[in-house]
Amino acid sequence: MTFANYPSLSGRVVFVTGGASGIGADIVRAFAGTGARVAFVDIQEEAGRALADELGGAAHQPLFLRCDLADIGATQAAVAEVGRRLGPIGVLVNNAANDDRHEIDAVTEEYWDWAQSINLRPQFFTAQAVRPQMRALGYGSIINFSSIAWRGGAPNMPAYTTAKAAVLGLTRSLARAFGADNIRVNAIEPGAVMTEKQYALWYKTPESVDALVSRQCIRTVLHGDEIARTVLFLGADDSRMITKQSIIVDGGLI
Repeated sequence: MTFANYPSLSGRVVFVTGGASGIGADIVRAFAGTGARVAFVDIQEEAGRALADELGGAAHQPLFLRCDLADIGATQAAVAEVGRRLGPIGVLVNNAANDDRHEIDAVTEEYWDWAQSINLRPQFFTAQAVRPQMRALGYGSIINFSSIAWRGGAPNMPAYTTAKAAVLGLTRSLARAFGADNIRVNAIEPGAVMTEKQYALWYKTPESVDALVSRQCIRTVLHGDEIARTVLFLGADDSRMITKQSIIVDGGLI
């Protein structure tokens, strides 16, 4: 199959959260392949450095910075450092998340706050931090990550699904607030993307994967590169009049 290339992304500075593994790593690879100047942050230092090394042959080798997104000050500092080293950020991908399963009766205040500190809070504060850089550029695209999990009402992850539902409200508010600066804000709701983590924790057998895929309209295993191509489109100028929207990429699961 042949996929689109986006010339407007060549040389553009892109900031990806949670980019060391899973969907995030596929997003980093996709942007690097367009010639973008990619920076990505993650708490997984070894995986992050390995990915940056893997992409050393790209037009611009990605910049990896270790960052715990639960630490808002560290996140703001990372955004500022990328601006200094690569130039103003034109695309922000708020990808980082943790879809930890949890029983309702076992949830404590501390666990609830931790879940929001990973799955919701950084999306707002990272967007807030990049806004001045995008305003200086005269444009920008922010892509927030939600999930179809909230639409289905997944019963074993209410803290996660609450955060992912809230991402859509955040997206719509930021799109309205940032629009006058020509900054677009959209969301993506991935379906059951088969990452290494999903295989290791939740879908350990071919039969469990087949049972999931059989519920999709398009009965093909969903991988991170499919999500990454949607991110490229929303980051590129081709989508310049699309804002305040959410795109579901799930093969028709929901």
